[in-house]
This record gives sequence, structure tokens and C-alpha cells, in this order.
Amino acid sequence: MAAHQEKKLAEERKHQNMQNGTKTSQGQWGRAWEVDWFSLASILFLLMFAPLIVYYFIMSCAQYQCSLTDPLLDLLTGNKHLSDIWERTPMLTYRAAGIYSLWVTFQVVLYMYIPDFCHKFLPGYMRGVQEDAVTPAVVNKYQINGLQAWIITHVLWFANASCLHLFSPTIIFDNWIPLLWCANILGYAVSTFAMIKGYFFPTNAKDCKFTGNFFYDYMMGIEFNPRIGKWFDFKLFFNGRPGIVAWTLINLSFAAKQQELYGEVTNSMILVNVLQGIYVLDFFWNEAWYLKTIDICHDHFGWYLGWGDCVWLPYLYTLQGLYLVYHPVQLCTAHALGVLLLGLLGYYIFRATNHQKDLFRRTNGNCRIWGKRPEHIECSYTSVDGTKYYSKLLTSGFWGWARHFNYTGDLMGSLAYCLACGFGHILPYFYIIYMAILLTHRCIRDEHRCSSKYGKDWERYTAAVPYRLLPGVF
Repeated sequence: MAAHQEKKLAEERKHQNMQNGTKTSQGQWGRAWEVDWFSLASILFLLMFAPLIVYYFIMSCAQYQCSLTDPLLDLLTGNKHLSDIWERTPMLTYRAAGIYSLWVTFQVVLYMYIPDFCHKFLPGYMRGVQEDAVTPAVVNKYQINGLQAWIITHVLWFANASCLHLFSPTIIFDNWIPLLWCANILGYAVSTFAMIKGYFFPTNAKDCKFTGNFFYDYMMGIEFNPRIGKWFDFKLFFNGRPGIVAWTLINLSFAAKQQELYGEVTNSMILVNVLQGIYVLDFFWNEAWYLKTIDICHDHFGWYLGWGDCVWLPYLYTLQGLYLVYHPVQLCTAHALGVLLLGLLGYYIFRATNHQKDLFRRTNGNCRIWGKRPEHIECSYTSVDGTKYYSKLLTSGFWGWARHFNYTGDLMGSLAYCLACGFGHILPYFYIIYMAILLTHRCIRDEHRCSSKYGKDWERYTAAVPYRLLPGVF
């Protein structure tokens, strides 16, 4: 029971970390050691209401034509009772369970057993074994082959739609709510398994963090990198597969349903498929870069990632396509072009900003950004063992405009998805509201971490780049 021994040492580690004036590179790994009242209240709220939010949105489309107010009005006025709504909700079916089981199993096989081939015909694609996420126990290694899994999956999807005809392209939409129950079962099962594993048989006991609060540990996770065997990494698999691979398939199924119901696919549905497809392809093309993001480098694997990747992501990130099945919107040319340009501009800013930072890191600043040698702030921090380390914070290019300008591009793309749906309902705009809250929280969370790590050097950096997201505004 190595994890139990590690739990006893947790208090000693927290005390040791607090004795150091500056946090360490290892002291900074993973989530917090302690829980404040606001974090606990937020976690309890999400555990109780996030599943209900997902159900409410999907039910509103299925029973109320995507109106978010009509179900509440029906309940408040007594026209309907909760039991009436529940009785009209499709239950779990053997068909949906079979579809979902085959889907997850197929993605596991692609993740674990199919050697990467994309590098043979795609110059510049980074794949294979990559290293990142340093913790006290290990330098984590990851097997990168997500782009290949996405390509194989979609080639088979189009082959079936065009000539094999083994199942209808509308199969996902037709089983959307029964599949929701399957996704919930997997999300809760993997989150619970990850917590039990962290207590009794962790992959690396030193990579476990215990707060003593059951709800926080269940939500945010105990193990930093739970694995089965050498390569099945829970975080990498569930973050990218099966949810993000499914994202584009879900949109394609919605488009097929629109064609079946109305005899055409609207330009708004095409825009949603194209713009979100670009985002998904970018994710898998840059899967090695994704290893440097907060999800991999700092988050532990708990309900937040396990249930979130199985349920929240595929069901709420695809609301625009679902809405357009019930409300087919044919945009005027100017509106459609405006949405396309906003989405492409947002993607360009998102990708170019991340590329600038990656280039600066890879070359240790020996590069050119916008035709000039990049400016930066020299920073230092001290580890628990007293070793001093040095870093450079970029203040040129987009990183001189705002400290998180990549998030600005992400928000522009998110807004474009929503605008493609017109202005008939608020439901498709949930995504931009959610992303604005999520990314603003990530800004604050990341900056709190950096402020603790770099101290006065971080103050120099924020003085040089005073805005977080919007230059001149925020």
C-alpha cells in the first residue's frame, strides 16, 4: 500500500513547501495540496449540478425544440411535472450500450496497438514517444498517435456512408440520449476506478496528492498520471479519445440528420462542421504540443477530467450542430462570410500565438518573431533542494499584446461557432459563455501559480505585459 505511506508523508511535504519562500519546479507540479472553502463549494456545485445541466440542455432540444425557458415555465405553471418530462426521456438501450462499447473499444485498440504511419507522408508531423509533465516520481512519456486514430475512424465512417451501408450516418443522433447514459456510466466508472487506484495501487505513489477531503480528491483526482501498463495513460486517452475524435463524427451525424429531415444541409451546419473540424484536426496535429498544457502538466485525473471528457465535452461542445437539426438556419451570404472570417481569424491567432511561444522555447530565444529578435523577461526560481533555475518569459509578438492572447483566439473561434446558429435561441451561445468563464479562470489559476513560482520577476513581467486577454481592456 505505497499510496497509504505516501499519504502520511503529504503533510510533511506541504510543510516543507511552505517553508520555501519560492515554490519549486516540483513543488509546482499537480493540483493544490489544500482546499479552500470556495474551491470546495465550487466542486460540490459541479458534482451535483453539472450532470443535470447536460441532461437539461439535451432534453430541452428533444422535447422543447431547444427552448431553455419552456421546460421551467411548464413546471412552474403546473402544466407538467418532472415525472412527465422523465417519462418522455429515452432510456438506456442494448443498442446504445453496444454502439458505445464498440466505440470505446475501437479507440483503445487504435490508441494502443496500431503503429503510427502518418509521419511517413505528413512532413512536420510529430508523433511517437514524447516526454513531458515532470513530477517527483518520473519524467512522463507518452505515445502520440491521435491524428492517425482520427483519420482511420473518419475513413471508415465515410466508407460506410458511401458504399458499405452497415449503419445509418444518423446513428449518433438517433441514439443521442441513450448514448448519454452510456457516457455517464463510463465517466463515473473511470473516475471512481481512478480514485480507488490512487489509494490502493497507484502507478507512482509519489505522484499522488491527498487533501483529506473526499469530494475534492474525487473531483480533482489523486494520481497525477494513472496508467495501466506502460502506455495506457488515462489523461491522454480520455482527453483526446474517445471524446474529441467523436466530436467531428457527432457533427457529421447531425448534418446527415438535417439532410434526412429537410432534404438539404444548410450553410450554417457546414460552417459548424468546418470550423470545429479545423479545431479538432489542429488538436491532433499538435498532440505533442498539448502535452505542455495545463490538463497534462498540472491536472490530476479525477471526475473533472474523467466524466468531463466522456460527457461534458461531447454533449455540450456539439450543441450548435444539435440545435441546427431542430432549427435549420440558412444564413445570408454576408453573415456566413462574417462567421467564416471570424472563425478563421480566431484560429490563426490561436495557432500563431502558440507557435511563437513554442518557437521561443525550442530555440531558447534564438529566433525571430515578426522579423525581430524576441524580447523577454529573465526569471528565476528556487527548488526545494535549494537549486536555482532560470526561465525566460516572452514579451514579443502576440505575447507582448496580452499574457494569454492564445485564449483570445480560442474565444473568437468559439463565438464564430455560436454566431453560425443565428439569433433565435440562447442555447447555442452556451458554449461561448462557458468558454469565457473557463479560460478566464485558467488565466487566473495559471497566473497565481506563476506568481508563487517567480515572485518579483512575475511582477516585472506583468508590468511589461499588463493585459491578460484583451489588449487595452482586460
